[in-house]
Amino acid sequence: MNNNYLIPANTKSGALILNVFTPFDLILFLSGVGFSVILLAVLNLDSFAMTVIALAPGLICSFLVLPIPNYHNVLNVIMGAIEFLAERRVYVWKGWCVTNGDESKK
Repeated sequence: MNNNYLIPANTKSGALILNVFTPFDLILFLSGVGFSVILLAVLNLDSFAMTVIALAPGLICSFLVLPIPNYHNVLNVIMGAIEFLAERRVYVWKGWCVTNGDESKK
């Protein structure tokens, strides 16, 4: 009974690409890195600011698909936080003492 888990930690790893990424994650990562490569080829990189601007899309997309524990990646954490903050939160009490407006159930 010791060291038994109800759900294995790697239950979805077989459905993922390289056991880490979904197809959307790879598309996001490759498009960000590709756009950075295009910017590196097109922009004049004489200043530090232009270099940061050219590398920003690739770095941001890489950060978003970075795997973290207890979530899939950083993008999922951000989407969950936005959803939690944007949703209407109405908590209806449905405890043992509530009759749900029906007084005949007493």
